[in-house]
Amino acid sequence: MILLNYDEDAPQPRTLGEQDIAKVLKVSAMKIHRTKQRFVEEGLDIALNGHTGKRIYKRKADGDFEARLVALSCSDPPEGHVQWSLRLLADKVMELDYIETVSYETIRRVFKKTKSNLDGKSAG
Repeated sequence: MILLNYDEDAPQPRTLGEQDIAKVLKVSAMKIHRTKQRFVEEGLDIALNGHTGKRIYKRKADGDFEARLVALSCSDPPEGHVQWSLRLLADKVMELDYIETVSYETIRRVFKKTKSNLDGKSAG
């Protein structure tokens, strides 16, 4: 829609400015400006679809790691703790050399994926 409003070959040339078009389309004037600029500099496909992601993420948590993590979470928590926390588990799996580095967010995703939880209650 943004680019159609600037089509010089349209049967009825549009006379709205960036601010007016932004208001009608409910986007910022800066988005209008960036879309036009991307079209001129990089072409229609990039203007419409953007760039594809170029980063490649190596998955840290494989099946073996996940199994060890779930087994660890079923064990007794460290002394002074009533239950395992995500951060405690992250620290412990690195201490036990299950994995070189891991964030507690990765631990959370493993439990979400396996529909496990740390408090022993039913997930559903």
